Amino acid sequence: MRDRRGQRAAQLSGGEQQAVAIGRALVANPRVLLLDELSLGLAPVVVRRIYQTLPEFLASGVTVLLVEQDVSQAMQVASRVHCLLEGRTTLQGPPAELSPERIEGAYFGLAGPNGDQPGHGGAES
Repeated sequence: MRDRRGQRAAQLSGGEQQAVAIGRALVANPRVLLLDELSLGLAPVVVRRIYQTLPEFLASGVTVLLVEQDVSQAMQVASRVHCLLEGRTTLQGPPAELSPERIEGAYFGLAGPNGDQPGHGGAES
């Protein structure tokens, strides 16, 4: 970004604009940081670096609300997960208690009301 610092944000690529927006938010020392589709449009190396840094923000007392389709990345930093489908919570809990199968079922609408997949011992829907 050093070579781009003289440019207006509107002249940057979508990923670069997102990086600028995240940086601007962090400069304000927020108590709550809302990140929507963090990995969208950013280079993989930038995404990895942000996810490596998130635990530091959390440890400093910043609350992070992360909306992310890259579930595997989000699960590594989350203390609690909510899967939403059409605006409704289909699964929630600590990441350690949620299997990839249950998350996939909740994400694609295959899960019962408690996040259980039909035929796997949970409530049928």
